[in-house]
Amino acid sequence: MSEKIYGYIRVSSTDQNEDRQRQAMLAHAVPEDHLFMDKQSGRDFNRPQYKRLVRQLKPGSLLYIVSIDRLGRNYEEIQEQWRILTKEIGVDLCVLDMPMLDTRRGKDLMGTFIADLVLQILSFVAENERENIKKRQEQGIAAAKARGVRFGRPVLAQPENFSRIVTAWEHKQLSFSQALRESGMSEATFYRRVRELRQLKKALSGREP
Repeated sequence: MSEKIYGYIRVSSTDQNEDRQRQAMLAHAVPEDHLFMDKQSGRDFNRPQYKRLVRQLKPGSLLYIVSIDRLGRNYEEIQEQWRILTKEIGVDLCVLDMPMLDTRRGKDLMGTFIADLVLQILSFVAENERENIKKRQEQGIAAAKARGVRFGRPVLAQPENFSRIVTAWEHKQLSFSQALRESGMSEATFYRRVRELRQLKKALSGREP
């Protein structure tokens, strides 16, 4: 029977620990060589290990997943993958953190109806929670920006002697590469800061920038 038992693990990034899911699979007698794991986000289904798993599944196989959101990134994808696995391939599917979602139980019409109903509810809840997390993140970023928190790469500090460096470069006392090295800037940043410096000098001299 063990040759028909499979397990699928997904963690959302390469630094997320998969031990909890792996231990749950081993506790249900899933063979190590029947464990398939992807370490990437659920933004799409271009997941190589999931695809390998689906190709190996046969009618009567038993697939374990820890939670329903391992199947997809949203309500529609979860429903679609559930349909492919259970209806097209004929796999039994067991969701470990929701015992009601175990297709081995209630093979009659009522059992199937209850499982499908629970699946729809849980899929909706999973998607709704992801949307709430996204909104909370967006609200947190907006609040941080309002407090003056800056995101992205830090602004490179301009050296105190930048004006002297520019003057020496303009008078060909420094080569361009020497000016970049002494200012510690990239070409794009150097040219931008030169423009800003020239505009500042014009403004201070009373002329339009």
